[in-house]
Amino acid sequence: MTDSAELLKSLKIDRTAPPPPRKRWPWLAAAAVLMAVIAVGGFFLRGQGGIEVRTAPAVAMSSGSAAVLDATGYVVARRMATVSSKITGKVREVMIEEGQQVEAGDIMATLDPIDANAERNLARAQLAAARSQIDAAQAQSREAAANAARLQPLARQQLVSSAQYDQAVAERDALRSQLQTAQRNAQVAADRLAIADNGVDNTVVRAPFTGVVIAKAAQPGEIISPLSAGGGFTRTGIGTIVDMDSLEVEVDVGEAYIGRVTPKMPVEAVLNAYPDWRIPGSVIAIIPTADRGKATVKVRVALDEKDPRIVPDMGVRVSFMEQAKTGEEAPAGVRVPAAAVVTRDGKDIAFVLGSDDTVAQRAVEAGIATGSDRQVLSGLKAGETVVLDPPTELKDGAKVRLAKDASP
Repeated sequence: MTDSAELLKSLKIDRTAPPPPRKRWPWLAAAAVLMAVIAVGGFFLRGQGGIEVRTAPAVAMSSGSAAVLDATGYVVARRMATVSSKITGKVREVMIEEGQQVEAGDIMATLDPIDANAERNLARAQLAAARSQIDAAQAQSREAAANAARLQPLARQQLVSSAQYDQAVAERDALRSQLQTAQRNAQVAADRLAIADNGVDNTVVRAPFTGVVIAKAAQPGEIISPLSAGGGFTRTGIGTIVDMDSLEVEVDVGEAYIGRVTPKMPVEAVLNAYPDWRIPGSVIAIIPTADRGKATVKVRVALDEKDPRIVPDMGVRVSFMEQAKTGEEAPAGVRVPAAAVVTRDGKDIAFVLGSDDTVAQRAVEAGIATGSDRQVLSGLKAGETVVLDPPTELKDGAKVRLAKDASP
């Protein structure tokens, strides 16, 4: 009995004993491998796409005058044309696409030249016939002149009758008149050939000025006519081009406030698409007429900066600034967001974005702070793009890529 109790007691599990130690090294090894993979992947991604950054443009410093009036308007082009042919014809080939840059004189489209070529060939044949008539008339005129010259001394000596001599003179004069008529007919035929050549040239539609194609209106096989009102199967133009160098802003100013606006008045324009980009400009002219329905007066505004981001029909907000006082100098330098200027090794620097998606480190001389912006006296130029909040690992010549929420 005692032996059985002792045996059962030896089989009892001791719940108070500490659990055996767990092997942790497999988990630590897996975590280390995962961190290494993430680090290597980040290295390769950074090497391929560059460091992600945000950017902003450097803007020329304004006079600091306060805005006296705000108005809204649109970007418009002073030179915009819907290009058409001079004649009615069937389109053979269209050589433009939307967004294409064209130079003055570039071929935009061609029309079927069959009829024009036939007219030119006919005019060329008529010119050849008229010139052959000139040759015949010249030969007959020379013969008649020689005959009259031979009969003149004979008539004086009364060896031939006066009637015979007079007939020879009349024939000479008639053939001279026929020669002049043949020469005039040849000139008319040459002019008709020149017109026929122009008709062939009119089958080629060329760009009237340098610009960008914003609309393509015709396709091969369609009939185009400059005299048509459009609709159906007849087109009135090949395409529309815009001279991007002629872009300006038109704003409507209320009649009650038009007295605050004067020609050459400085302005700041902000495109709705780029609210952080302030474009300096000036008033070109105040159109001397009012809109009766809206009680507004149209004002033309010139933009001092040319940029591919500015396109026709963009919405824009214009702030009319106070005129600078006589003798007052404009502030030096440019204005950038304060986050673009950082201090490294005791010096103020900024990173400028290049065309090849690399950055260049610039030493700058920082000026006064104006709100969230900072004046830079030297080291940057207006229009350059600077990096905002440059990370510590960003170095001179480093490859970068724009953040998804960054402005282009």
